[in-house]
Order: sequence, then structure tokens, then C-alpha cells
Amino acid sequence: MKTLVIALGGNMLLQKGESGTFEDQLKNAKKTAKLIAELIEKGYEVIISHGNGPQVGGILIQQEKGKDEVPAMPLDVCVAESQGEIGYMLQRALGEELMKRGINRPVATVVTQVLVDEKDDAFKNPTKPIGPFYSKKQAGKLTKETGYLFKEDAGRGYRRVVPSPEPKEIVEKDAIKRMVKGDVVVIASGGGGIPVVRRGNKLKGVEAVIDKDLAAAVLAEDVGADMLIILTDVKAVFLNYRKGKGCEMELRKTTAENAEKYMEEGHFAPGSMKPKVQAAINFARKGGKTIITSPKYLEKALKGDAGTLIE
Repeated sequence: MKTLVIALGGNMLLQKGESGTFEDQLKNAKKTAKLIAELIEKGYEVIISHGNGPQVGGILIQQEKGKDEVPAMPLDVCVAESQGEIGYMLQRALGEELMKRGINRPVATVVTQVLVDEKDDAFKNPTKPIGPFYSKKQAGKLTKETGYLFKEDAGRGYRRVVPSPEPKEIVEKDAIKRMVKGDVVVIASGGGGIPVVRRGNKLKGVEAVIDKDLAAAVLAEDVGADMLIILTDVKAVFLNYRKGKGCEMELRKTTAENAEKYMEEGHFAPGSMKPKVQAAINFARKGGKTIITSPKYLEKALKGDAGTLIE
């Protein structure tokens, strides 16, 4: 039985143009649940990871708006909240879908901490935008009040930026492995995991956001998965993406070495395809294989007929 770690984007639960109601997100979770249930029905062991960009952004807005009534929570707690929120929707939707198919498998979400290095250079140069957009005046006022750092983001306004350190280890990896052995379908490392640093024999949450694809690669390594599946909104990885008609070239199968060369040549956009390819490179160097594709093409990709395979 092959073990797959499937990394879902947070946008799979919140589609473009939707307001983000619970009903909208649950509807999308049910669509995702059908895809995952089909894999389980075919005999794959599945561990689910997911992004949380839209959801944690909403939580941060709620924190900001409600701070005069109730204490605002730090970022690591907000990530934990998003893990619970998304995990609940996915485990509810997947549990119902498995039951429909007569598959008696429990589904459970693990609130997952991910170890990062306190000396990671990312802490000296926060780059990851989170939360809502503000005007320059609003951002300046918030900086004075909170000490947060704000940067202009793509001409749309100012957003808070936080460090995005490299994930090192899934703290709950042993618990996850035991659950998988016990026939539990596990949802873990949501939103890249809750970033923590080790101080002696204690863990401390830090103000940071870990890239979910990089964290999924660490999760796949830590649990001994056979394959990492990164689901995105395009069929495959392309060279010269959107560089004009006739310029694009679809990558169907490549090595970690070649993928790194393409990345150095600037083919993959930061914050978009680049971290996905980097995650695949990282996992390949640990002996794993990664497929990058869209949900529509996943079945074909597992047969080698679509998507991008990096090994």
C-alpha cells in the first residue's frame, strides 16, 4: 500500500469570488473529500496537509476588529485556530464521504507544531505578507501601536509581513505515524504548521508563517511517505510560464538537479510555483517522489499520464 501526503491549497476551500462563509467552504471541502475518498477506495494510505492563507487572514481581521473587546491572540495561536477550523471541515466532509462508500475509517485532525531554527535568516528579513491590506497611514499607526512591520504589497496597499523560516521537523510525527498505523486518515501540518522553536526542553511559539508545501515535504519525510502530492490550480509545472504563445513548455518528468537549475534560471515565481518545486527538490533528495498537478488531473498524474513528476 502506497502512502501519499497530499498538500491542498487553502484556496481549495475558498474559491475566487466567494465571500468565505462556512457554507461556501464546507461545500468546497465536500468536493475535495470526494477526490481523497477515491484514492482511499483505490487502496492508497492518505495523509492530508493544507494551506490556510485565506482563513488565517480572516482570523487576523477578526483579531484586529475585536481587540478592544477581547484580547488579540498571537500569530502562532491564529495558525492553530485555522488548523482546527479547516481540519473540522475536512474531517467532517471526508468522514461523510467515506461512510457513503462503506469505508469504515476514522478521520482526525492533529494540531501540529513544526520546529524551526531560531537563528534562521528569515527572522532578520520578514517577507511573508499576511492579513488584510491597509493604507500607508493606517499601517504607520498600527506599527506605532503594535510594533508590527508593514510593507507595500503589489501596489494594492500595505500588509503586515512576518518571517517565513524553513521547517525542520514535525513535532507530532510519532503520534501521526501511530495514528496512520491504526487505520486513521490523518489531517496534519495545516497552514505549514504552528512555528515553534526549542529552548532547552521547552517549545515556544514564534511570530512566523511556514510555507505549507515545504512543511508538507518535511511531513512526507518524517512519516516515510512514498509520494508527496502537491495540488495547485495548474495542470503541471511549466517553463517560461505565461511568457507568450509558443514559449511555455510543460515539464512532465524531471530530476531534482534539473528542477533546481530551472529554478535558478527564474522560471518559477516566488510565492507561487517556486516553493512547490523547492519542496519537491527537498523530498527528492531524501529519496521521495513528488507530483505537482491540479485536482482535475490527479488520477492521470498517478498513472504517469499528466502532471509533473520530480524525483
